[in-house]
Amino acid sequence: MVYEHEIPNLTRLYFGKSAVKKRKIESTASKILHEKGYEEIVTPLLTYHQHGSLSEKELIRFSDAQNHIITLRADSTLDVVRIITKRLGRSVEQNRWFYIQPVFRYPSFEQYQIGAESIGERDLSTSINDSAKILKTLCISSLLQISNINIPKLIAKRLNISLDIFKSANLEEILKLDVPWLGKLSYLQDIEAIDEVIEDVDDELREELLKIKRLVKKISYDNVVIAPLYYAKMDYYDNLFFRYIKDNATLGMGGNYTYEGIDSTGFALYTDNLIEEMKVI
Repeated sequence: MVYEHEIPNLTRLYFGKSAVKKRKIESTASKILHEKGYEEIVTPLLTYHQHGSLSEKELIRFSDAQNHIITLRADSTLDVVRIITKRLGRSVEQNRWFYIQPVFRYPSFEQYQIGAESIGERDLSTSINDSAKILKTLCISSLLQISNINIPKLIAKRLNISLDIFKSANLEEILKLDVPWLGKLSYLQDIEAIDEVIEDVDDELREELLKIKRLVKKISYDNVVIAPLYYAKMDYYDNLFFRYIKDNATLGMGGNYTYEGIDSTGFALYTDNLIEEMKVI
């Protein structure tokens, strides 16, 4: 029996201070992103094109009048890029877009996000610096973690091991391999320590590590760590990526990705987690 006062599990209700905080977060982000040269876009709640961007098990699906499968929007990034490049095409020259909207995943997960995409741009420092300014303006502090998804992929291939070891962050299994340079990478946290390991790895891994070092030098943030073996849960990240972490919560993440041959960068801040960390209104 469902009582009248109940709402579905993992859906969101804002009232009083939480509603005020949500509005403050969204208005602050909107102002900053407009100042940074982004334009706003609101994509349809329903879409035909979420397949492939996420696991099929995460999609909430049903049929339209012609029996085509449509889903509730489960991810905004690729929908934004697809709409800008495929539907709007040459009618717009703008390549920086932001959105403030929720996503939905099976069975009843609802998450509000503030996201931004720089279509055709590959320099991830822009996404980091722009998202960091939003957090700073809101007086929200967190740990910024920088990673490179190519590193665990290359290591798995070199050592003929499963990527699942990195996906599950199984440090014990990694150390059991008894590879000295891999052990160093497991504990690597600051860019100065990269110099201690780059001479022990091959040219491909060296270049991927140096990408992290070059990126960190281009950003302005007080609390930064690197995690070269961390594997992102977002399958479309294909190079450098980052997370904002506070205690056990992820406040946001972003990275490099390629869609339909277009290299881009973007980020998403998770509104509900920001509300929890926001101390003042």
